[in-house]
Amino acid sequence: QVQVVESGGGLVQVGGSLRLSCSASVRILAPWTMGWYRQEPGKQRELVANLGTGGVPNYADSVKDRFTISRDNAKNTVYLQMNNLKAEDSGVYYCYLIRFGNTFWGQGTQVTVSS
Repeated sequence: QVQVVESGGGLVQVGGSLRLSCSASVRILAPWTMGWYRQEPGKQRELVANLGTGGVPNYADSVKDRFTISRDNAKNTVYLQMNNLKAEDSGVYYCYLIRFGNTFWGQGTQVTVSS
């Protein structure tokens, strides 16, 4: 069973930074996509950023120029560097992996940005 595990969430003040990590229990073989969605209470889950085999990142408009997604193939890990955090960035961040047409989700990590 493929496992996806997030880490790096926490509490930070507005304007601060956090780095999320997402590690897969299997080698990330092409074709693949990894990324994050986030969800606030009472709202739908929304895409934050993802990265695929081609290496071209995709970002939600609300996080462009503040968040950076990157990967370490040797560690089967994708990172999300979040800078200049805003209160509206708060939520549970879920990592996902799409591999050979199957989607695997992490358990989520809480990010709270306080003002």
